[in-house]
Amino acid sequence: MSKKVYCIAQFLPKPGQEAALFQVLQSLEPNTVREDGCLQYRVTRQISSSFATGTSFPIAFNEIWADMASFEAHCQREEIKQFFAKYCAAADGLVADWNVCIYSDEPDHYDAPKLA
Repeated sequence: MSKKVYCIAQFLPKPGQEAALFQVLQSLEPNTVREDGCLQYRVTRQISSSFATGTSFPIAFNEIWADMASFEAHCQREEIKQFFAKYCAAADGLVADWNVCIYSDEPDHYDAPKLA
């Protein structure tokens, strides 16, 4: 059974703060990719295409974690907690809104064999 956790963390910067926020988010990558269980951790910015016209926040992390424990340990790292406190929750932060969601690649009631 797959235990991978896929996370999309989206950020809406305050007006005029997109470049500064992107730079701050990029600074989180080097330490995070060194974490046990981090399979992918990449900050991206939305670009235009006539083939992808959906709505989204303009900055998003695309993350893959080996399992839920790895993801949750990441969320408890001091650097990550400080990012959310300073840039998201603080009145003078760079973020107007954010949305963090996790996903599984398993269908409901998947009956994979259990390994001994």
